[in-house]
Amino acid sequence: MLSASANKLSRLKEQAEEYAALIMEELDPERLGYIELWQLETLLLQKDTYLSYSQALSYTSQALSQNLQGLRKKGRIRRMSTKLVYYLEENWKMIWVVSLWIMVMIGLFTWKFFQYKQKSAFKVMGYCLLTAKGAAETLKFNMALILMPVCRNTITWLRSTKLGLFVPFDDNINFHKTIAAAISIGVILHVGNHLACDFPRLISSSNDKYKKFLKNDFGSPKPTYIDLVKGTEGVTGVLMVIFMAIAFTLATRWFRRNLIKLPKPFDRITGFNAFWYSHHLFVIVYVLLIIHGEFLYLVHIWYRRTTWMYLAVPVLLYAGERILRFFRSGFSTVRLLKVAIYPGGVLTLQMSKPPQFRYKSGQYMFVQCPAVSPFEWHPFSITSAPGDDYLSVHIRQLGDWTQAVKRLFSEVCEPPVAGKSGLLRADEATKKSLPKLLIDGPYGAPAQDYSKYDVLLLVGLGIGATPFISILKDLLNNIVKMEEQADSVSDAGKASDVSVASSNESTTPNRVPSKRKKTLKTTNAYFYWVTREQGSFDWFKGVMNEVAELDQRGVIEMHNYLTSVYEEGDARSALITMVQALNHAKNGVDIVSGTRVRTHFARPKWKNVLSKLSSKHCNARIGVFYCGAPVLAKELSKLCYELNQKGSTKFEFHKEHF
Repeated sequence: MLSASANKLSRLKEQAEEYAALIMEELDPERLGYIELWQLETLLLQKDTYLSYSQALSYTSQALSQNLQGLRKKGRIRRMSTKLVYYLEENWKMIWVVSLWIMVMIGLFTWKFFQYKQKSAFKVMGYCLLTAKGAAETLKFNMALILMPVCRNTITWLRSTKLGLFVPFDDNINFHKTIAAAISIGVILHVGNHLACDFPRLISSSNDKYKKFLKNDFGSPKPTYIDLVKGTEGVTGVLMVIFMAIAFTLATRWFRRNLIKLPKPFDRITGFNAFWYSHHLFVIVYVLLIIHGEFLYLVHIWYRRTTWMYLAVPVLLYAGERILRFFRSGFSTVRLLKVAIYPGGVLTLQMSKPPQFRYKSGQYMFVQCPAVSPFEWHPFSITSAPGDDYLSVHIRQLGDWTQAVKRLFSEVCEPPVAGKSGLLRADEATKKSLPKLLIDGPYGAPAQDYSKYDVLLLVGLGIGATPFISILKDLLNNIVKMEEQADSVSDAGKASDVSVASSNESTTPNRVPSKRKKTLKTTNAYFYWVTREQGSFDWFKGVMNEVAELDQRGVIEMHNYLTSVYEEGDARSALITMVQALNHAKNGVDIVSGTRVRTHFARPKWKNVLSKLSSKHCNARIGVFYCGAPVLAKELSKLCYELNQKGSTKFEFHKEHF
């Protein structure tokens, strides 16, 4: 019980008596009723035996040499050049796209700058006007471009084409944020130069100068500062700045994730809801932008007012996407089959799969619960496999919407049936009044590319394991199919010995192996799931047990890591490790996770994990897929790069943004 308390394993405290009896059974086979201290010491000191399961991939001389290479000192210039090469290799897609984008902006700014230098207004307003108009041209371009990264259907289609080899479509939201930052700079330059520089120059100019250079543009008499600001151009411009400032501020990480705590009632302007609703102010902004672009002081020919030309295609494409989502989500009304609420605030929803809903493992979909909000859609990784006859998602309680959904389902759920995990449960048989759900998708994600690799390393932190659960299920379904096809081939072989087949029929069995080879390309998959809470293992207990039971060929190797427990070899977790090994040997069940998969303690040593994989799969191309906190993404990416420089095994790293 002390060991369980020290390692924050509340469930083990409840079963302390059972595991104490297990130790007695091991050390007191003659049933004397007591054991001696030296026997317990001997059992505890056999740590190498208990830890052997975690050394599934043995060290080789290659792995040792790779580790030794890291100890050799490098010069400062060598280290800097290595970091530069690493950065270029890792980010070349992003670099060329951003470079092209910057060059286009520089080109547009320069073109407009010199175009307005030829106008008579330059004689009065000076370089302030040129800077404002150059910035305005980049604003038109960026206001059109910022819609493209959020056209998710288009991006999902494009990432499956050859363009996906050169364009980082998975960084679409980061690019969207980068464009937003450029728009902010453009607004400051455009509005600032107009209000603080060229407008004052205009109203302070002499009457003779005004009549000579500006009368044709601004009319007679000379306008005042208030006249300029209260005109259509001024009012639309000021309103746009106000709406954009609100949307931009509430979209920042501090407001969106409730990191800023404000007193009531101002606390309502923080959180995801405030971000989501304020972002829709951009509908008004685009209307104002088109009006603003049609009432220009210095442009009088209609086809030179180009704002609508920039916006036409992106706005139509985005509007088409929203209309498609609206109708598709209406057809994709789903029927809830099962609901379970697990420890750690995780809600599992299992629903019927619409006939037209086709997806790949690793993709995600949007979910709407009209009872909570008739407007909000939230993305979640699909945890069911494409071969399943249902859809499932796992929703962790993190924000205001997820909290409301969990609260809603808690009211209609019942306590679990004996022997089943989960705090609360509901299904069609127990409840007919389950809330209605709408879905929209599927949409592309990095994890869907797993089928391109022979060897997979799947790393999930906490709820970040969700995209990989679907992949494990899909691999398992393919393994089962392969076994069935292998049986059918052997049956066909037996039949051919008995009957005399015709020349046409004799070619039929030869087609099966090629189909079987196409069914499953992946030869090995390694799943590492790192979590802080023991209760988290309940989320995917069924999947892990199923994989352990049906994967007879050992294609999938699973590793659970519980970071609340002291690392293996630490005296504070020695007793837990020993009891864990005893129970698994006797009953085949892990005492920590409650599954057939053994649980490791503390955090994985990622360098060792990748080195072992590199040694075991020489000359292989290993797909490393990660979903979780950004800190570990940097570490894994760097390790992949370092190992790629040292050996013949190549690691390709993919990360998912939540």
